[in-house]
Amino acid sequence: MTGAFSKAFDAARILAARRASGEQGTRLPQACRPQSLGEAFDIQAAVTQQLQARIGAWKCALPQEGRLTAAPIYADTVHTASPCAVFAREGQVLVEPELAFILGQDLPARATPYRPDEVDAAIARTHIALELIDSRCTPAEAAQASFAEKLADGLVNQGLFLGPQVDAGRAGGATELAIRVRHASGAEHLQQGRHPNGLPRSPLYWLVEFLRSRGQGLHAGQAVITGSYMGSFTLPLNEAVALQFGDLGALKVHFTRLTSGPFREPSKQQ
Repeated sequence: MTGAFSKAFDAARILAARRASGEQGTRLPQACRPQSLGEAFDIQAAVTQQLQARIGAWKCALPQEGRLTAAPIYADTVHTASPCAVFAREGQVLVEPELAFILGQDLPARATPYRPDEVDAAIARTHIALELIDSRCTPAEAAQASFAEKLADGLVNQGLFLGPQVDAGRAGGATELAIRVRHASGAEHLQQGRHPNGLPRSPLYWLVEFLRSRGQGLHAGQAVITGSYMGSFTLPLNEAVALQFGDLGALKVHFTRLTSGPFREPSKQQ
């Protein structure tokens, strides 16, 4: 086992075990902590391998200085109905309201770049959605973690909740959306949301090319989310909540507590 492979393996074993148990802990040990984005992506891949998980979705954003945002979301953590069982902290679930683009055909790795119209043609449906957020580190430890550490941890994603299908044309141009959150208790909050990357499909075009450059592709049935309209906020367990995404449509969700993940904890011999 080479040094680089051993480092990724050791880091992935810790992160995969926490995904399986739902336990949070300290930052990765210094010996296997990623020092570059490349090492972080190696750890991501090793986590997927150790969990023996199928990728059901991706999260992405346009690159920023020193940051590349791309991470898999596992098929066993993509939800389409309530009640939706998730890891919760102090009775709250951290979420981000997004659009999800569902592919109807593969976009495999190839020698030539994909044009945006080719990517558009591969999109079968567009849904309103919630990214489900949870770190494998405690909040105090996560606050000290570098971007590379968070990238290795799948950008602190624990899953995805897919709401109803919406009009693809209007969604594709939705640079702004008013997000209204209504609780069964009667509480209500409205915020004018803005997509962090302008047009919501722009990060998808980038992701396709980024994966192609690494010899990877996207597959029919996978969803891609591209950025939150309203940052991150919490929703309670055991209460019906409705979120209105401008004039696109409404999503209803009811979260319950998950005590262990859908994955088998990896063995040290993997």
